Amino acid sequence: MIRGSPVIRFSSGCIERGDAMTPAEFIAAMSGPAQAAQVKTRIPASFTVAEAALESGWGHSRLAVEAFNLFGVKADPAWLGDRIAMDTREWSIANGWEMVPAWWRKYPDFESCLEDHDDFLSHPRYAHCFDAANGEEFARAVQAAGYATDPTYSDKLISIMRAHNLAALDVLPAA
Repeated sequence: MIRGSPVIRFSSGCIERGDAMTPAEFIAAMSGPAQAAQVKTRIPASFTVAEAALESGWGHSRLAVEAFNLFGVKADPAWLGDRIAMDTREWSIANGWEMVPAWWRKYPDFESCLEDHDDFLSHPRYAHCFDAANGEEFARAVQAAGYATDPTYSDKLISIMRAHNLAALDVLPAA
């Protein structure tokens, strides 16, 4: 855990992040923004929250703390925003797991990160993912589209969804 972590703040709410942020607190902070994003984008809130939890270590990763990057989105050459260098663990058939250097997108706040995540998944490469009936199907479709190098990525997301009943987030509250 990194001391002095920023606060997870969204316009719909916030949660103070300190030494003992629990999964339940992280889910509470992410739920409203993920559901609002689902209304706009059709990306299941369960997927958004599970992915943020997995990629950021429930908000405690160095990437989340130093770059407001909850989703582990890399800064490819097309990225014009700020970036941060950090090693990552990548999987390849030839080499298995290995540590490699990478550039990551750096955001001014968590809202910008969530908006960019939504924009990233709106790429035509992921168009078929929106045929999914739920967060679990969406996770499998995103992995099939080549989103992550980890061959068990969707299984990990689905495990988080099931362990924390995140499918309930996909039933949006009445407006």
